[in-house]
Amino acid sequence: MQQVDFTTLTAAYSELLPDWVPARTEQVYQSDRYTIALALRTLKQRGWLTISWHPQAARLCMGEPPPRTPDTFTFSQQLRHQLGGLALVAIDAIAPWERVLDLQFARRPGEPALWHLYVEIMGKYSNVILTAADNLIVTAAHQVSAQQSSVRPIQTGQPYEKPPALTDPIPNLNESQQRWQERVSLIPGRLGRRLLKSYRGLSSVLVMSMVRAADLDPDQSTDTLETSDWNRLFLRWQEWLQALDEVQRSRGVGGAEEQGEQGEQGEQGSKIPNRFQPGWTKEGYSVLTWGVVEPVQTVQDLLNRYYTNQLNQQVFTQLRHQISQKLGGILEKLRQKANTFKERLQQSDGADSYRQQADLLMAHLQEWQPGMEAIALADFDTGKPVTIPLEPEKNAIQNAQALYRRHQKLKRARSAVEPLFAEVQAEIQYLEQVEASLGTLDTYQVPEDLQTLEEIRDELIEQKYINAPDQRSRPDTDGSTPYRYQTPSGFELLIGRNNRQNDQLTFRVAGDYDLWFHTQEIAGSHVVMRLEPGAVPDEIDLQFAADLAAYYSRGRQSDQVSVVYTEPKHVYKPKGAKPGMAIYKQERILWGNPQRGITYLMEDISQTRK
Repeated sequence: MQQVDFTTLTAAYSELLPDWVPARTEQVYQSDRYTIALALRTLKQRGWLTISWHPQAARLCMGEPPPRTPDTFTFSQQLRHQLGGLALVAIDAIAPWERVLDLQFARRPGEPALWHLYVEIMGKYSNVILTAADNLIVTAAHQVSAQQSSVRPIQTGQPYEKPPALTDPIPNLNESQQRWQERVSLIPGRLGRRLLKSYRGLSSVLVMSMVRAADLDPDQSTDTLETSDWNRLFLRWQEWLQALDEVQRSRGVGGAEEQGEQGEQGEQGSKIPNRFQPGWTKEGYSVLTWGVVEPVQTVQDLLNRYYTNQLNQQVFTQLRHQISQKLGGILEKLRQKANTFKERLQQSDGADSYRQQADLLMAHLQEWQPGMEAIALADFDTGKPVTIPLEPEKNAIQNAQALYRRHQKLKRARSAVEPLFAEVQAEIQYLEQVEASLGTLDTYQVPEDLQTLEEIRDELIEQKYINAPDQRSRPDTDGSTPYRYQTPSGFELLIGRNNRQNDQLTFRVAGDYDLWFHTQEIAGSHVVMRLEPGAVPDEIDLQFAADLAAYYSRGRQSDQVSVVYTEPKHVYKPKGAKPGMAIYKQERILWGNPQRGITYLMEDISQTRK
């Protein structure tokens, strides 16, 4: 995951200043152990400032409103108590070339700051620290004891100390190309690594994009560069420094021309000259033009979308693996139990043969001899000999009684095992339905994919198959929505993502004129084709629905899958059935082709996915 470097942080906060400073702090909310959101209101707008100290995704940007769930974190409660109602009057860098910002809060603009919220964007060492005007730490997102760090402990009640100063040379806009080239090429090595080691304020991603923008290879040795190569690279170096210099000078911070000296004073909240042009690259994102394949309007939108998607993808991958592993384990145990019950039922199928043997033995008592281990008697109906094993220590009557008892035991076992077997079969069918829903969520594409996966997890928690991860409730949202497609004739096709949606589509959304599709005796999504009164779908529409029903099922790897369709009024939910389970009648059958379903998805043929 790409981390926020000095250049990105500079671009982010320089973009925040003109629109969000000053602003009133209306609310503080902590959504997880690494992220808080400040609700800011200006004369023109209201928004949420996201501040994260995540080890991989630390950032500062305007983001989406947080979920409507109870906030139980102590850190946010302390911030809410101290900062609530105050004005954010300034955002300043604590020193040139440092990835630490000082968010200052006062009663109103123009008054001295009462509180300082230091946001340290430093990878795995990122932190958010609140101090009073006397510079004493009031609270911190992550407290560091003296045992953890003898260099810079962070404890409540202690004075706030800046991070240790970096020792690498500071980039200078006035530095000559000759001096710069000498420093970079002093020790021969890979070009990207030499740039990174020669100056502060650089990151691997920035160096890579800078070198590639100069049409060079980051892995080539500095010894192999020609004069023209150095000229192109120095030009990109100057472009980078000029972008930073304009922002730093307008903020009254020493620019890249002057190492630590104060530049022109910029008015807080004024419009800042900005050469940053954010956008997506093939590997991630950039706030400069280098390697950008798709521009983005603001740095705030860029950072919010990138890190939201990256973190969602991490959560999605972990949660999907957990659910898949849990489902696999439960299904394996249930199938073993089902096999055991099946064997016992098969054994009980021979109950009548024991009764028949006992009757034969009782009818031919005179043929029994002491010590016999088996006896062959003619069958009543066929006359063929039937060999009956005997226990030598028992007489004929005792052996017959034992056979009668075995017959009764097996008959009782069938009546006891049959409902248990049916119950296990129903559980397997339900979990295979859940597994089919999980199978359609192979990778994370949009935030709704994660929401759908969380709904599957919550359903399994409600059904007591997995334990709740914690006591925090789900966000109060409307829930995810089904997949939407259009058939070749333009009819809307709705496909459930999980059992919750399957039930909603079948028993709430589907109307009298619609058609309902499902794979026959195979777990899969419920599919509803929306039809207006009098509308009749063509064969190509029915086949389209059947192909997608086959694709969104456990049979998606097959060449052909049997798909039934009927009117929604002929679909019922058995009493006490689990989510997503249904029975149907008056069905008609089509053969769905999952591979054609993939074609519809990949090539977007004759449909529009909303």
